[in-house]
Amino acid sequence: MSFTRTNVAVHVSDEVATAVAQGRPVVALESTIFTHGLPRPRNLEVALEAEANLRAQGVIPATIGVFAGVPTVGLSTEQIRELSNEDAVTKVSLRDLPVAAALQSHGGTTVAATAFLAHKAGIRVFSTGGLGGVHHGAATTFDESADMTTLAHTPIIVVSAGVKSILDVAATLERFETLNIPVVGYKTHKYPGFYVSDSGFEIEYAVETPDEVAAISSARDALEIDSAILLANPISEEKQLPPEELDDILSRAWAQAEQNGISGNDTTPFLLDFIQRDTRGRSLDVNVDVYRGNVILGGEVAMALTR
Repeated sequence: MSFTRTNVAVHVSDEVATAVAQGRPVVALESTIFTHGLPRPRNLEVALEAEANLRAQGVIPATIGVFAGVPTVGLSTEQIRELSNEDAVTKVSLRDLPVAAALQSHGGTTVAATAFLAHKAGIRVFSTGGLGGVHHGAATTFDESADMTTLAHTPIIVVSAGVKSILDVAATLERFETLNIPVVGYKTHKYPGFYVSDSGFEIEYAVETPDEVAAISSARDALEIDSAILLANPISEEKQLPPEELDDILSRAWAQAEQNGISGNDTTPFLLDFIQRDTRGRSLDVNVDVYRGNVILGGEVAMALTR
């Protein structure tokens, strides 16, 4: 099934379109994790494992990306494989969708673009790894992720492990409040910091079951509120990076960035690469564990929404 807006067709796979129409559980998955977030061949393995885990739960996976200029909800295995192995894949946020479509580019969709396309296709749950947020120094640089403003008017449930520890977590939580985006902890009042289960910041609300998440979603829809619900699902303490080690790494990473004159859009890739190299790849293992847990929880929430 395809629908067209100003000569740009968004393709929704037959499987996903049928599942949505029949009220069956569907979970959206982003593509930047395998186009930009993980090295080969692990990126493809993780992408296919996520889909397999959802299917094992009785949930339809809808991996979203841009393939040859076509925003696609429900990439095929062949398309996922090509995007995973193609060098010329751009990172596509919401602002970039029309550019990628017009230039017929391959693109890995970010949280913002994925949430937008998922909602357009009628999907109610989206599992990702971590969210974008407010960067340090944003008071002067205005460096904030488009994820936040997009989710402020995209009524979907987003399952994540919080925001990465390199961001300004306190400012990010304040922005979520300003944008009327509720943050709900899954079995916790401690906001996770992606690599760690506790970022050091408390959140007001917590739920114990997927059914409670579904109830919040139903209440939001009944009130006709159009913001996302952020379900914060922390990695277990056994699998997290030791918090003291991460603090030390970040301190040295920021110092190295300053010494090297790294700033602006180059900062985040530099810091993440520093963490990966300093942990000898253990941060990638945490990244995968985080994503795996969020995908499984997303499937449980999608199932709850059908009950």
